[in-house]
Amino acid sequence: MPMSSQYSNPLLHPFVFIYQIIQWFLDKLLSPEAPAPGAQLGRPKIAIIGAGLTGVAAASHCVGHGFDVSIFEKGDRKALGGIWSRVNNTSGLQIHSIMYRFHPSIRWTGGYPNQQRIVSQITTLWKRYGLEPKTHFNTPVEKVYKDEQGRWVINDPSLGRYDGIIAAVGTCGDNKMPHIPGQENFRGEIYHSSQLTGKDAKGKKMVIIGGGASAVEALEFASHEGAAKTTILARSDKWIIPRNPIVNMLLSFNVFGGETIFSWIPELLLKKFFYRDLQDLAPSEKGLFTGTPMVNSDVMDKIRSGAAEWLRGDILAFTEKGIKFNHRGKGVPANGPGRDKTVDADIIVMATGFDRPSLNFLPEDSFGEPYNPPNWYLQTFPPSHVSVSAINCTYINAIGSVGNWHIGIYTRILLMFLSDPLTRPRSFWMERWIDMTIVLKKFAPTGAFDFFTYLELIWWFTFCIAINPFRWKWALFVFFGIGKGLPKRIVEAEGRVREGFGLKNGGSYDVGKSF
Repeated sequence: MPMSSQYSNPLLHPFVFIYQIIQWFLDKLLSPEAPAPGAQLGRPKIAIIGAGLTGVAAASHCVGHGFDVSIFEKGDRKALGGIWSRVNNTSGLQIHSIMYRFHPSIRWTGGYPNQQRIVSQITTLWKRYGLEPKTHFNTPVEKVYKDEQGRWVINDPSLGRYDGIIAAVGTCGDNKMPHIPGQENFRGEIYHSSQLTGKDAKGKKMVIIGGGASAVEALEFASHEGAAKTTILARSDKWIIPRNPIVNMLLSFNVFGGETIFSWIPELLLKKFFYRDLQDLAPSEKGLFTGTPMVNSDVMDKIRSGAAEWLRGDILAFTEKGIKFNHRGKGVPANGPGRDKTVDADIIVMATGFDRPSLNFLPEDSFGEPYNPPNWYLQTFPPSHVSVSAINCTYINAIGSVGNWHIGIYTRILLMFLSDPLTRPRSFWMERWIDMTIVLKKFAPTGAFDFFTYLELIWWFTFCIAINPFRWKWALFVFFGIGKGLPKRIVEAEGRVREGFGLKNGGSYDVGKSF
């Protein structure tokens, strides 16, 4: 890509220009080379389920390092980009784009790209690495199983055989639209928070049911379209953190991945300097490091200005003119005592999120107690199947980003396991790592894998490489995508030793042979 009009004026926007130059260097240094058109890629061959951000990024890493892939997407061509292909045009990143670098070649032109720019980057990546002929649209995956040779089959043998699987179905599936009593009596309009593009909200009263990320999406739309008043009805309190990359990264640096004796410090600072006069909105019963916070600064400004109102309570029913609501005080649990009130509305937005896509297509033995998701090796590898990685499918809550550096790391760990049998852990040792992590986090108020931070994730990766000397030669490849040729040559030189121990590679790549 030429360094010309795509870069900001360094005199007018010096920081943006520096950011863009850094991205250019990262692309040149770390992006794997795209295969030539028609190039024959080798084994191991990977089946990738899902053509969203994670699926496209993982496939790009695979083919860039010489491994063949097929992508299976249940939707049509318009579904490329996953959840980002379905949200509103006014939606955008809440975190800074420096924390949303799902591939080294990504070139953001600013800090908070909108939905169109994100889908554009995913599409550009898909085309750059020649993934169009490798993508099977309108192909829902109902089951995966192994043939007699131990290779994976997707639905049936007509779709090919594979050595590894990346499940990339994400956590946001179909719109979740619960029915509320009296809904049919409301005289206004009712929409899901992801279906607002093209709707007219100018001068209207909008009520948003829900207090999570979907509510932020609806609030952005209301602000963009000039709604007269926006009221958010939230069932429970949720931490809100500022839209500030430094604050966001500092919070993600909690290596313990949960509440600690020091968690009161960032919580106090947030209340004093961010919430300020709105401390009543801050959760009193749950800590910052127990759930995924909302990342938004505008919501506070809109509440202070009177353009928006945030009410805590329970939805009782729809009325002809709006919502009947049980307004609860701070600290009162859901369905606890409160004061009934009616909130008038012209438009009601159901910010009720999305159903979680099922992983039921994976083999049944992937879900045995107590090692069922999210309690998997590195949270993504089921202990019974080391050749399967469910990237960005199993997490529940986190502080960090689903669209960042870790997608490539997870992908390259799988490629390492498939390429080098002495790096491939046995089920026994995968389960022991899970047990160790549960013990280390036994005092966390959540389950060991129910919440994590980005620095904890990096610790998992580091431990995975450091604990096994046979993985050390792969370290630069796993973390940065550098130097695949050197470890592969070492693996070939180790061939005679491996064969002497009966560890010849090939056949089934799903059998762990190391620790």
